[in-house]
Formats: sequence, structure tokens, C-alpha cells
Amino acid sequence: MPNVNEVANYLVECCRENKTQELLNEMYADNAVSIEAFPMPGQDSGETQGLAGIKGKHEWWFNNHEVHSQEVEGPFMHGEDRFGVIFNMDVTDKTSNQRIQMQELAVYTVDGGKIVREEFFYNM
Repeated sequence: MPNVNEVANYLVECCRENKTQELLNEMYADNAVSIEAFPMPGQDSGETQGLAGIKGKHEWWFNNHEVHSQEVEGPFMHGEDRFGVIFNMDVTDKTSNQRIQMQELAVYTVDGGKIVREEFFYNM
């Protein structure tokens, strides 16, 4: 079972290499929870329960945004079960054709060698 450092480094590696599906399949618990700073379009809450929902969120993101570049900083370790990662992204929203530069802090909680919680903080 991977420890929090191994999970953190693998997440950063997968994000840098655009291997999101591999990351989700290997490192996320089935009952993982994702918390956005704000509800996503069409949702009442920023919280998504379960791996299937998190995969759907990723699918929505990539279907609705063209990613021109992404920089990944970290991981930044916090105790025995958490770490943070900073993402700097240059994307175009496909629906509005608006290009945006955004920065996001993601905080992950690991239990039993799997990511069980992710929380996102934005600077747009």
C-alpha cells in the first residue's frame, strides 16, 4: 500500500504527463469526495460524492475546456495524511471562447493508500 508521499508524487507525475484517467483509476477510493470552491454549472453544491462522480467532473472539464498549458507545483506535504498541489492553467472555455489564466490550490487527503478527499481553492 503506497504511503502519502508516494500517492502525492504519483499524482503530480500523472498531472504533469496528462494521465488523469490512470490517476483516478489507481489512486482514488471508490467513496472519495471532491469539494469545489463553488458549485459547477448545473449543480446546487460544490461537493461530488464517489469516484464515478469525480470521473464525470473530469470528463465535463475536458469536454468544456481547451487546456493550452498547465504547470504543477508540489507536492507540499502536511502531516501524515494530507498534501497540497498548486496548478497554474491557461485554458479556453469552449462555450464562451474566453481564454482564462487560473491558479488553483488542491488539498488531498489520503487514507489506506488512496485519495479519499480533494478540496479546491481558486485564484482566477
